[in-house]
Amino acid sequence: MSLTYTPVSDIPKIVQGLRSAFNAGITRSLDYRKTQLRAMYNMISENDAAIREAVFQDLHKPPAELMIGESGMVKQECIDAIKNLDKWAANRSVKTGIVNKFDNVHIRKDPLGMVLIIGAWNYPLNLLLAPAVGAIAAGNTVLLKPSEVAPHTAALLTKLLPAYLDQRAYRIVNGAAPETTLLLEHKFDHIFYTGSGQVGRIIMGAAAKQLTPVTLELGGKSPAFISRDVDIAITARRLAFGKFFNCGQTCIAPDYLIVERGIEDKLIEAFKASILEFYGTSVQSSNSYGRIVNKSHFQRLKGLLDETKGKIVAGGELDEDNLFISPTLVLGVDKDDKLMEGEIFGPILPLMVVDRLVEGVKYVNQGDQPLALYVFSKNKKAIDYILDHTRSGGVVVNDALVHFIVSNLPFGGTGPSGIGNYHGKRSFDVFSHERSALIKSMGMEKLNDLRYPPYSEKKTRWLDWFLFDKASFGGKAAVDAPPSNTHSSNSSTVNGASSISSNPNGRTSSPALPENQHRKAAAKSENGNISHAPEASTATATTAV
Repeated sequence: MSLTYTPVSDIPKIVQGLRSAFNAGITRSLDYRKTQLRAMYNMISENDAAIREAVFQDLHKPPAELMIGESGMVKQECIDAIKNLDKWAANRSVKTGIVNKFDNVHIRKDPLGMVLIIGAWNYPLNLLLAPAVGAIAAGNTVLLKPSEVAPHTAALLTKLLPAYLDQRAYRIVNGAAPETTLLLEHKFDHIFYTGSGQVGRIIMGAAAKQLTPVTLELGGKSPAFISRDVDIAITARRLAFGKFFNCGQTCIAPDYLIVERGIEDKLIEAFKASILEFYGTSVQSSNSYGRIVNKSHFQRLKGLLDETKGKIVAGGELDEDNLFISPTLVLGVDKDDKLMEGEIFGPILPLMVVDRLVEGVKYVNQGDQPLALYVFSKNKKAIDYILDHTRSGGVVVNDALVHFIVSNLPFGGTGPSGIGNYHGKRSFDVFSHERSALIKSMGMEKLNDLRYPPYSEKKTRWLDWFLFDKASFGGKAAVDAPPSNTHSSNSSTVNGASSISSNPNGRTSSPALPENQHRKAAAKSENGNISHAPEASTATATTAV
């Protein structure tokens, strides 16, 4: 099935049609949204064989990997949204003071409007349709732009979508850079993009001209820390699964290993055993192993292997005609190696050996925050140290990749690895506007006299008393007050707060906390504030890594 690009002359009409459909209120009804979500579920379920074939032609993706990482996840997103939509979309009441006791004060969940979703080629079904589930559930009209790098999947979705979803509200545009550039000239109410950081910057720049909010799901070099106390066989097995799933073409695949010195040789042998277990004696003949998406990406990966100063200790077989690169391990890689410059996005796994994992922490912190970070260790102090001293979009301890399929975990990056997150309810929230609402009756106007001019000092005092809590936090600025590990039972302060008082709006009116609350507050402060922790605890954790 060949992919036909959308004529650029059609794009403005498609965009205007979606805008008109939203303004007409077509997508507002919750019943309508559920009907469309059921249709999407059926589209995937009833065309499983065709989807398998299309994704196989694009990526040689095994059916199990398609189910785990794509079709199964999208169907689960549909089910979750249908089951929970009434609750997700309901108005949420908020607590108020006495001034608004008789008002209806709540938060509405309103659709944003017309949104654009730009998918990626490595998971061409999931990364286009999973965010679309959230957009549909939230009541938006949606323009979908599949990746042209996975043309068979894009062509199939272009054929299937009109047969299942309402074309007034949901459309597909196909094309490459020119078509996408034209799309970005139009005003959308949200743009959701999955792909490289380079293109993400272009998307964000175009969106900024329209003041359009964005969600960017990008990538980066996701490290995996491995301490010498691990079960080496299990560690290698789980890492091999996470790295070579989809032939390494996953934004959260372990990009490189930071290995504590002394276990690297055993770890390599365990990797070899896992690769043999997964793919047999001939990886290229295995029906459980994918392929590189095209020759351009193949040549990019081949160039990395040609230029690395490390030693290939496993794999390294290449067949350009078949777009095949075997699972490959490279030992002796340092921070200046070609393999460490950018995200690898393929089945090549460098091993950086360090004397202590704290060296790896310093190295990771010198670069951009990764989309994922992995830690393999039995030492809780070492695990906590790494998590407390690094930043990443997500983290998994003693496994790899598996957090992506947990629908209740927000998935997304931080800094250069992405902006925003989604999955489950978060997908609904991404495409919803939390609209503050206060509905007041026309009665009891006498209660409003205080806020109307002419003002007086007496009115001002009463307004202040009615509207706001009162507190006293001591005479010194917080920056001048050193943290204390002690609390005197005779003191009238808790962490510098001498008293908290207010009007009878359901707030504390006593001048000081009771004695038992003093003790509870002090204990909570000592347990929850790292500035109260003894310095030895940090040193102990550092020693552990």
